[in-house]
Amino acid sequence: MYTSVVGFPRVGKLRELKFTTEQYFRGEISARELEDCARQIRLSQWKQMQEQGVTFIPSNDFSFYDGVLDAAVLFHLIPEEYENLHLSPLDTYFAMARGYQGANGDVRALPMKKWFNTNYHYIVPELTDHTQIRLSGTKPFDEYLEAREAGIETKPVIPGIFTLLSLLRISGRRDREEVGAELACAYRQLLSRFDSLGARWIQFDEPALVRDLTEEDVRLFCRLYDSILPSKGNVRVLLQTYFGDIRDVYPRIVSLSFDGIGLDLVEGKESLRLLAQYGFPADKLLFAGVINGKNIWRNNYAKTLSLLDQLRAAGHQTVLGASCSLLHVPYTLENETRLAPEISAHFAFAAEKLQELRELQTLAESGERDSSPAYRANQALFTQDRGALDPAVARRTQAIREEDFTRIPAFAGREQLQKEEFRLPLFPTTTIGSFPQTSDVKANRAAYRKGTITRQEYETFNRGKIAGCIALQEEIGLDVLVHGEYERNDMVEYFGENLKGYLFTEKAWVQSYGTRCVKPPIIWGDISREKPITVDWAVYAQSLTGKPVKGMLTGPVTILNWSFPREDLSLQECAFQIALAIRDEVLDLEQNGIRIIQIDEAALREKLPLRRSDWHSDYLDWAIRAFRLVHSGVRPETQIHTHMCYSEFTDIIAEIDDMDADVITFEASRSDLQILDTLKETHFRTEVGPGVYDIHSPRVPSVEEIVLALRKMADKVDPHKLWVNPDCGLKTRGTPETTESLTHMVQAAALFRKEY
Repeated sequence: MYTSVVGFPRVGKLRELKFTTEQYFRGEISARELEDCARQIRLSQWKQMQEQGVTFIPSNDFSFYDGVLDAAVLFHLIPEEYENLHLSPLDTYFAMARGYQGANGDVRALPMKKWFNTNYHYIVPELTDHTQIRLSGTKPFDEYLEAREAGIETKPVIPGIFTLLSLLRISGRRDREEVGAELACAYRQLLSRFDSLGARWIQFDEPALVRDLTEEDVRLFCRLYDSILPSKGNVRVLLQTYFGDIRDVYPRIVSLSFDGIGLDLVEGKESLRLLAQYGFPADKLLFAGVINGKNIWRNNYAKTLSLLDQLRAAGHQTVLGASCSLLHVPYTLENETRLAPEISAHFAFAAEKLQELRELQTLAESGERDSSPAYRANQALFTQDRGALDPAVARRTQAIREEDFTRIPAFAGREQLQKEEFRLPLFPTTTIGSFPQTSDVKANRAAYRKGTITRQEYETFNRGKIAGCIALQEEIGLDVLVHGEYERNDMVEYFGENLKGYLFTEKAWVQSYGTRCVKPPIIWGDISREKPITVDWAVYAQSLTGKPVKGMLTGPVTILNWSFPREDLSLQECAFQIALAIRDEVLDLEQNGIRIIQIDEAALREKLPLRRSDWHSDYLDWAIRAFRLVHSGVRPETQIHTHMCYSEFTDIIAEIDDMDADVITFEASRSDLQILDTLKETHFRTEVGPGVYDIHSPRVPSVEEIVLALRKMADKVDPHKLWVNPDCGLKTRGTPETTESLTHMVQAAALFRKEY
């Protein structure tokens, strides 16, 4: 039995790529030094997979920022304004990802969205009438040859043409059919080039196939590959799918001339039925995704081996693999020194999943599995009592009543009461929550964790930062303030650290976008809150000003979606456990005089099923109720805010309105305020703050730029419901650019008020 890896984490075992790239951004190292770091990471990972006996080792799954952006550059999907900067190819690439503001010009970054149902973000390619699609890059060929020179044969990984076309934003005269035909020509050239290099396999990733497809979509997919595959020569082509099943197109796919087809047998609810109903061609390899590529729990060998036996009994030539790229899990358990061995034994990060592949490969070929030490050790994990259950939490969850999901009075009554309570100006200004996490903030937190300073010293420092943050906001002229979140390392991990039932890692980082990595906590047991978490910080900040200061919390769905969840408990029950814990915090904040409370649900869209038919039954019904459970007990005058970012919200806007918040802030600037039309069409009830500038770019927006955005907003949103704020939190930005950007924002809001 062969083994295959769809993709591997690329930031390095200890985030080497992140730190080196940020050095490059600061001008501290050269492009060659950055490329040397990247080369070392790639070579290390290829050798690691080779040592674990992986048959199909990926190349070109590495990226400096994002794989979809890499594909855009490869096929010359570079908007004219970036080429006109006349930067080096590497700096043009980073300008597309981060924006550019300097001697060569001023451009915004391309839009950024969530990658299907994950917390990874991709850069949205854009195509205009000026775009000339062609094979113009060499990255996949260079990395394939780089691996071969090291004695390692790889399968290059390329975003598939149908998925790239689905994600591509087309503006201008060309339609999807024309663009698809032009892209197909470039893909044919790519296959021919790999054939001339002697590549044995190439992997086309087509996760877009797991969404709902129309008959037109299916016909387009078949036409594209009927056009491309004849150019493959001696190269074998693997069609790799993941994040679900391909029920709408499976019968057509098996008739096309792919040499291998990768199916997700973890999230693909219908994958086994499709195999049983339609069969699988004897002349193709079935790449079976049986190890969960998105969660960190050990694979249950007994269940997996039973499934593999079933596939082989059906006559399928099976290649063993993970359900998707391992990009979505941490690099290795090797760096986790604080987890007890009896706990860490339950986890498998990317490196450990390679070991699981090897052990399963051996066991699948063995006639005496039950006597294998690896098999016995694995099965022992699934018979242990982990001591993770809390009967009190279960009783409280079971006692939730229907009225606990409804806030009284209804929105319209609350809105009027709150306007009288706060007496804010038209177009009130605020921020999303965090302020820059400067080096001294990080050093203070690190010193406290290491025990080199006392808790009192740690808190005194943070109080000083909060006081400075409040003073800065008052000087700038913001209307609703925040305390800056200097005590928080991450909006989810911070709450996890203060909730019972969580486990934490030291270096289990996962890439979110570019150089931004997160360290998701692990839900080990039942969740509850033992004491207040944020109250002291919020009360202190409020004591420094007469303006309202928002209490800042993370919502239950985001805490769940940005954690590694248990696999022995439903997501709904886990969400309700977290909701009750955050509800306690909300009520404590209110009782202590905090009149505006923001409960962020940045990840609400993230776990939305990719098929519309599953949206409500599998997710939205309980996700919206979990949020309502958090805030339903507050007084009418207490204003509840929430925030969402970097996803497509237009198709669930009615459900978002049904969350029954008082104010919602959206990421909007990076997606050109596209959400505004939907807000107008649906008569969106909730007060709303579409972000007026992009915080994931270092560029500073001008006053005129923000005024223009506000004019667009006020044309689509009732001006009396419109708030003014950045796209997201400011923790990743520097202090000078933050101060200048917020100053421009407040000035723009003041100018705009005069127009009304």
